[in-house]
Amino acid sequence: MTACQGEVQVYAVFIKPTACCGEDGWERSDLWQSAERMPGVIVVLDEGGMEASCFRATTSGQVVMYDAAGDLCFSGGITSSRGHQGDNAGRAAIVKHIRHGESDVTNTPVYGCHLLHSTNVEETQCCQR
Repeated sequence: MTACQGEVQVYAVFIKPTACCGEDGWERSDLWQSAERMPGVIVVLDEGGMEASCFRATTSGQVVMYDAAGDLCFSGGITSSRGHQGDNAGRAAIVKHIRHGESDVTNTPVYGCHLLHSTNVEETQCCQR
């Protein structure tokens, strides 16, 4: 966000499974609060993983980027390994696309946990372009 502040709209989506057995508000963790403090980031609660499913996110930490026309430009990770920060191919690809309108890299590995999705959700129910 620091490299492209004001040039892109970012949503941080946190999934809360429908069969969640935790206490109310458990999803508003330190990571949630950290995302809320990032300038320009809108934090969203995705109950049941419907939004994640629409964007075909399968792993925690997965980033998807669409251009103004709604076309997918990038899908993947923006860390070089789980829990790490700093320069990496995913981050570089996103910054290059924002600044130059394209990048040779359109996907990178994602290091996170598998996300659960409902297989009954159809794209037309939750994805609008």
